[in-house]
Amino acid sequence: MSGRTSDSQQPIFNLNAYSPAEIQDSVETVGVKKATLPLLPSFMLSVMAGGSIGFGALYYTIVASDADLSFATIRVVGGLVFSLGLALVLVAGAELFTGNNLIVMAWASGKISTKQMLRNWTIVYCGNFVGSVGLVILVLFSHHLDMNGGRIGLTILNTAVAKISPDVVTLFFKGILCNILVCLGVWLAYAGRSVTDKIVGLILPVSAFVAAGFEHCIANMYFLPMAWLLTETGQVPAGFDASVITIGGIVHNLVPVTLGNIVGGSGFVGLAYWVIYRKGRNAP
Repeated sequence: MSGRTSDSQQPIFNLNAYSPAEIQDSVETVGVKKATLPLLPSFMLSVMAGGSIGFGALYYTIVASDADLSFATIRVVGGLVFSLGLALVLVAGAELFTGNNLIVMAWASGKISTKQMLRNWTIVYCGNFVGSVGLVILVLFSHHLDMNGGRIGLTILNTAVAKISPDVVTLFFKGILCNILVCLGVWLAYAGRSVTDKIVGLILPVSAFVAAGFEHCIANMYFLPMAWLLTETGQVPAGFDASVITIGGIVHNLVPVTLGNIVGGSGFVGLAYWVIYRKGRNAP
């Protein structure tokens, strides 16, 4: 018998990235599983994701609190370390609202109903919020914010003010741009065959949205409640204007950013790729 492998057979070890068409198949299959997951595991995985993104935000804040770094260094290096959050979600396994906007692909193919898609988004959004706020409380009591002479806490406050101050339209478009990059990061991670592939694939898109100052609703569920708790407990430096850091200010940010994230992830990535690679079309 010949020792050669026919052209029709797949190699035992394949180091090539999955093609975009194969990625769509995977995203749709995973989307069906996510949309039909029972309530308890879906919620618990969502809590884990909220905490994971919160850890990425925490990591970013350490870099941003270093006054000796240049603007570009803070943004780029901060974005790179923030990628920890999505790496934890995709590799360790969790349910992230912004990434789950790609479920729209399974919906567009008729594999899940509108009700199932919206159910998943609602459960995951709420679970992400619980996980983020839970981490906020743990970090607050750990006195992590006292590091670097209190600059960690000051950075949280400055970040919150910068996120609440823009008008609703600006926040909406920042949300769109953010989740285009986040979902592209998820898309690239699906192309990988190993843990290393997945992490390398997601790093640049995620770090780009952070460096550009775009808005991610789940990350904001860490920054904004943390800043609010600092103001409520009187841990605000003298002379710092924290007047915008209120419950109303948090809502002012989260509502348009969440809507923008949905449009960016579902429309500009999910539906766009579904149109290109849906069954019956010839695409590269």
